[in-house]
Amino acid sequence: MSVALLVLPDFLLIAFGWLLNRKLGFTREFFTGLEKLVYYVLFPALLFQSILRTPITMGTAADIFLATGAVAVVGIALSWLALPVLRATPIEMASAAQCGYRFNTYIALALAPSIAGASGQSTMALIVGFAVPMVNFAAVYALARHQGTHFARALLRNPLLMSTVLGVVCNLAGLVLPSPIDTLLARLGAAAVALGILCVGASLVWQPSQSKLSLVTWILSIKLIALPACAWLIALWLNLDPLKRQMLVLFSAMPPASAAYVMAVRMGGDGRLVGLIISIGTPVAALTIPLWLLLVS
Repeated sequence: MSVALLVLPDFLLIAFGWLLNRKLGFTREFFTGLEKLVYYVLFPALLFQSILRTPITMGTAADIFLATGAVAVVGIALSWLALPVLRATPIEMASAAQCGYRFNTYIALALAPSIAGASGQSTMALIVGFAVPMVNFAAVYALARHQGTHFARALLRNPLLMSTVLGVVCNLAGLVLPSPIDTLLARLGAAAVALGILCVGASLVWQPSQSKLSLVTWILSIKLIALPACAWLIALWLNLDPLKRQMLVLFSAMPPASAAYVMAVRMGGDGRLVGLIISIGTPVAALTIPLWLLLVS
């Protein structure tokens, strides 16, 4: 099957989310509540269970952890390079930079099994589980530093980071969940992907922004072009197997995380700028992701 056809259903779901919000009477307040449910309950359940179920040993996971860490560091460095180059204001940078290195994990976890089956989903869960703490740490630190928010408290309130850390700890401890709890988490996680992608569509806005177009272009060029290219080179350098290489590039090619908008607004950042970056980056990613997958397949 064509790569474009594999990614098409999830981007149609994004369009459906936009349609529900803009044309079919599902209000912004409705989706705000749904975003909270996904962000604080459903997606943490999916992340925790995916990591718990994935065998983690240094022999099998060290290379993908190293590659994921390298991609995250490169993304952070390239995003913040805009500060001296473009001379953006500190709060613009703290808000926008996260869009250059935070990844829409809803779409990543939806696409991985469609492209590579259960093995792809397990590999993607490892990548997500390792990347989430790093990129959330960087994003929370930047926003907290410029707004005077208590850094440690902001980290402890981040449900994605906490569910990731808990999942890794329980995995390494050999925890096996009772069947009813495991089933409950599975059903919550199954709802997370579809509802999360609907929320991505509903969050798309096209209102004019006073922000510099050069900053938006810089961040999206890094997120959708430079970072996947770096991921491909890192995968080749580390001699990753084809599945890990494909999942790493797929993850790196994701549009900016919709949660970046939520974090920017709740931590006093420039929410309009972040919303604009996400709104432009998401439909553009529908074109770039198939190209990257064809390149690495």
